[in-house]
Amino acid sequence: MNQSLSIVMMGATGAVGGVCLEKLVERPQVSRITTLGRRPVEGLSSSNLEQHKIDIFAPDSYQTLLAGHDIAICTLGVGEPSKISKEDFVKIDKQAVLDFAEGCRAAGVAHFQLLSSVGVSAQSASFFLRTKGELEEGLKALQFERLSLFHPSMILTPTNRYGFVQGLTLTVWPWLKPLLAGGMRKYRGIEVEKLGGAIAANCFAVSDGVEILEWDAIVALYQRQQPDPAIT
Repeated sequence: MNQSLSIVMMGATGAVGGVCLEKLVERPQVSRITTLGRRPVEGLSSSNLEQHKIDIFAPDSYQTLLAGHDIAICTLGVGEPSKISKEDFVKIDKQAVLDFAEGCRAAGVAHFQLLSSVGVSAQSASFFLRTKGELEEGLKALQFERLSLFHPSMILTPTNRYGFVQGLTLTVWPWLKPLLAGGMRKYRGIEVEKLGGAIAANCFAVSDGVEILEWDAIVALYQRQQPDPAIT
């Protein structure tokens, strides 16, 4: 493992991306972190952090910033897909991510990490899952040396960010978790702190090829960076 990593991120202003970024700036092995977004991450500064305001729909606005990075992390996505048109969802969740990935591949980035979703498939009857499945197929076609696809179910934030449905989920989650056992474990909700921490930790794990990380793998990654591994 390279002991001096350079990482570029898109989507760092979101809940998961924000946690991931906070974890990474604390790691002495990370020599440089470049964030690309429509606005900077507020309240965070570090000698190894460079923030750039770019147009996520215009790759030419950031292509020159990609060279020299070992790892790319994309946590870009729409928080409430039902609140926007299908066309806008595709534009943000699929095309902008593919443009970023293609730019990273051309710039020599070896490892690409994506925050995706459990159940994605390019053949899914669900527009949401089918769009993300098509995105993953596009990423696989780019043939990164390593491609990490994170497949969480419901992402649990400390406070309700998205209205009634998420509020209800946060309330009933403690009662639902024990029921999701065996093959259903991948549908367990995951706390944003654990998910963001796991994506950061995966930068330092050794692997290659395509890896799909569901609930058990995500929690295991998070546990490795904790002083007390007794996490449920």
